[in-house]
Amino acid sequence: MSEIQNEPHNAGEPPQSDLDYKINLLFGGVVVRKDLVKAVKGNAIVPSYVLEYLLGQYAASDDEATIQAGIDTVRQILAEHYVHRSESELVKSKIKERGRHKIIDKVTVTLNERADVYEAEFANLGIKGVIVDSPIITAHPKLLVGGVWCICDIEYFHTDDQRVVPWILGSIKPIQLSRFDVDQYLESRRGFTTDEWIDLLMQSIGFNPEMFSRRGKFFQLVRLIPFVERNYNLVELGPKGTGKSHIFSEFSPHGMLISGGEVTVPKLFVNNANGRIGLVGYWDVVAFDEFAGKKKRTDRALVDIMKNYMANKSFSRGIETLGAEASMVFVGNTSHTVPYMLKNSDLFDELPEAYHDPAFLDRLHHYIPGWEVDIIRGEMFSNGYGFVVDYIAEVLKSMRSQDYSDRYQQYFTLSPDISTRDRDGIHKTFSGLMKILYPDGRASSEEIEEILRFAIEGRKRVKDQILRIDSTMAEVKFGYLDTEGGWHVVTTLEEDEYPTYYHRGRKDEESKPEEPPTDTDPFSGGTASTDATSTGKPAEPEPEPDLFQGHREYQEGQRGVSFDSLLVPYLRGASQITIVDPYVRMFHQARNLMELVEGIARGKDPADEVTIKLITVENQDGPEKVQRQLEYLLQIKKSAGVLGIVFDVELVDPAAAHDRSITTDTGWKILLGRGLDIFQRMTDSPFDLATKYQKYRELKGFGITYLREAKPGAK
Repeated sequence: MSEIQNEPHNAGEPPQSDLDYKINLLFGGVVVRKDLVKAVKGNAIVPSYVLEYLLGQYAASDDEATIQAGIDTVRQILAEHYVHRSESELVKSKIKERGRHKIIDKVTVTLNERADVYEAEFANLGIKGVIVDSPIITAHPKLLVGGVWCICDIEYFHTDDQRVVPWILGSIKPIQLSRFDVDQYLESRRGFTTDEWIDLLMQSIGFNPEMFSRRGKFFQLVRLIPFVERNYNLVELGPKGTGKSHIFSEFSPHGMLISGGEVTVPKLFVNNANGRIGLVGYWDVVAFDEFAGKKKRTDRALVDIMKNYMANKSFSRGIETLGAEASMVFVGNTSHTVPYMLKNSDLFDELPEAYHDPAFLDRLHHYIPGWEVDIIRGEMFSNGYGFVVDYIAEVLKSMRSQDYSDRYQQYFTLSPDISTRDRDGIHKTFSGLMKILYPDGRASSEEIEEILRFAIEGRKRVKDQILRIDSTMAEVKFGYLDTEGGWHVVTTLEEDEYPTYYHRGRKDEESKPEEPPTDTDPFSGGTASTDATSTGKPAEPEPEPDLFQGHREYQEGQRGVSFDSLLVPYLRGASQITIVDPYVRMFHQARNLMELVEGIARGKDPADEVTIKLITVENQDGPEKVQRQLEYLLQIKKSAGVLGIVFDVELVDPAAAHDRSITTDTGWKILLGRGLDIFQRMTDSPFDLATKYQKYRELKGFGITYLREAKPGAK
């Protein structure tokens, strides 16, 4: 493919990369430029796969004229046929006056047992009781559960019989691809390198691959495994804003996202009253959004049935046992940092109490560490070409019946210490990634090893947390052997970063470095380290130094002073810090505050959480300056949150902001003559040491007073 060259692009058109050119060459007709979705969406509240279905019909091209014509067509279709809730009466009138009109709406069908007919309800149009012929239900059973976006012809015929609904379903077509050529898909895949293919998949999801690391790309791809692997159980917990639920609501017409994380047994599995199968019988993926929340109400019976289903792929209906192949996904937000969770509980700490159960957790095949996933920003979205969503969704669905879990065995052997359930989790993740990345099964030993390690790590994260909850479970050595007998240990990133807390409570805290569970000892002759990092024992805390109390003056032009020497020692150990400074509004003032936050973060235990409250005054120089000030403070809040620091801001009236000060819940009060604005203006040169190190900056003249007060609650 070295001969491939970019063709000139028109003005206003995003420049086409070599990869985009290759994508259009090998997958022409089933790819679309991903920024077009935003261009056509407008205020239409429809999933991306609906819009891309239409774009795939009219704008699947790299010719700019064709694209623009396609966009205009799609916009016209949406304007003419998409039903806005607020305009439902207008659309009804249009159907009545014309007699027949095509609409795009979400359709749900129920069985009216009394009349022995199927009846459709249209979500946005607001009509129900529309008769649906049985052959339509046979062809599209998902209409019975959760609703499906469809293109429908609706007719109107009024009679004097009030029992007869005047709306008639002329035709219905669910918005999803009807067929595709799997052989062509596999053949075209061979035209891409692994890196190119990963980037194509990232663009298909809607992201710019250049904004993600290799590991970050893998996290996104793991989210696709439930669509390509039957009965795959995935959990992702992490901070807000990382796009955890996006794929399950927007990416595929075969997935169902349950908002709020609450669902009933009849809705999910089976309604014993009428025998109707629930969501797991019709959808490939059932995802639970906002699953975290310790106090969230849960149904114990549901938890028990879910445990059985996740383990055995079956559930009971009275005396009858039924099977299904829907994958289960659980996504939720965390409110604490990783070291905090490791020190005080475990990485499943945020789950509802009924689900914080070793038996339930042991059914999970992979844990995506959401704290490693980047918060989604505007520049992370792609302008490149990717698969039309319903095309790749059908590709993934078609491969669910295949099993690639043994493709590593010619190169590697899993540790015999790994249990059957651990092995199943690793195998399913490995098989899923193989089908996504190497659908023809062709991969080198290095490529196979990469995804095998990733699969082991995800299951290890699950198992290690279960061991913290249930000490009766046996320890597991996660790793694998190569064909030459070499042992490769697998660790999690949080294990490497926070070994002291990760291994807290383990029965073998004092053990030697991890060995393979075989008679072979590749570590023979080695010695175990005994420092705090390797043993998991916290280091002895250093005694608090005698800190100066009283007043000090600093001269203008003086150097050698930093927040680390001036303030941080007095803030160490505090969990509540209040800063009063009316002048945190300009860039350099916000930078000073951020540098203090950084110093506090360095001085605290990574597992501890600190709350910093800033009391300041809103910029008085106009709305633009106010907006900029708020942006600075919001950025500090986001950055501080990653460090285990809760940053709050209170904007007060200028008259209410008294003397500039810092107070702590450890009893210190620091009176700041100039607030945090103690440094003179400096250059922006990256070669000036003063831009990086405070001690090289010249000071403004200021005074500071340190007072030791009684701790709150002390007598």
